[in-house]
Amino acid sequence: MIALIESLRPKQWTKNLFVFAALAFSRNLTNTTLLTKTLETFVVFCLLSSACYIINDILDAKADRLHPVKSKRPIASGRLSVPVALIIAVILLVISVFWAARLSIGAKLSAGPAIPFFHITLSYFVLQILYSLALKKAIILDALAIATGFVLRMVAGAVAIDIAISSWLYICTISLSLFIAFCKRRAEMTVLETPENHRPVLGQYSPYLLDQMISALTASTIIAYALYTLSEETVAKLGSQNMLLTIPFVVYGIFRYLYLVHQKQQGGEPENIILADKPLLVSILLWGAVVVLILY
Repeated sequence: MIALIESLRPKQWTKNLFVFAALAFSRNLTNTTLLTKTLETFVVFCLLSSACYIINDILDAKADRLHPVKSKRPIASGRLSVPVALIIAVILLVISVFWAARLSIGAKLSAGPAIPFFHITLSYFVLQILYSLALKKAIILDALAIATGFVLRMVAGAVAIDIAISSWLYICTISLSLFIAFCKRRAEMTVLETPENHRPVLGQYSPYLLDQMISALTASTIIAYALYTLSEETVAKLGSQNMLLTIPFVVYGIFRYLYLVHQKQQGGEPENIILADKPLLVSILLWGAVVVLILY
């Protein structure tokens, strides 16, 4: 049972919190009906992502056995057999797909993107499978696939409750997720003695190239977020420019993450960094608290 739970990677469910973006930034956190739909969306993506993680671990079992950390994963270590893991993945996939179909029935599409929730969910699954099979082996496309996954989460959250959110938030999400993805690649290159043996795409990167892209994304993420706080849409919604007060938390969080990647050789597992590094976690929590105070 412990091995099964580990294979679901519950720590990585934090990535699915992006489905709450539309609910939070549209000032509808107290709307019980919309909150319930968003919670259902979150559960759907947790089940679906766990199914994808299991499939990925099955495909990567041989390579994972050569990794100092991933070799301890249930499937790579043999604690969870491939047939059992595959059955669990299929069950999770079936439940999430049917749940997504139920949420799509009768949904309105007046404000949000004119794409059914079911199609977004299916697109996310197809993207994850393509990533596991091919995209993670292609330089730059591997990071773009990760960023697209985060955007699809946000779109799903918006469509589920029929609410449109600022385009600037999508740009922020793309920049931030690319930033984290390239930081992860850099961390993998510094930790592993022969990184290309574990992840072939790392043989196409270099620390210099990654540093250049990370620097560009650091600037673009901060600028995009600043422009979001100053946009006419945001100011009109709030009646003030108070969202500017949240910029220092974003700047500190990004710089702190860079510090951990470059000085502490961390970044290989972003979800662990966020939960383990107290200064970074506190900055995220403070950012969230200030955003809630400003919006509500």
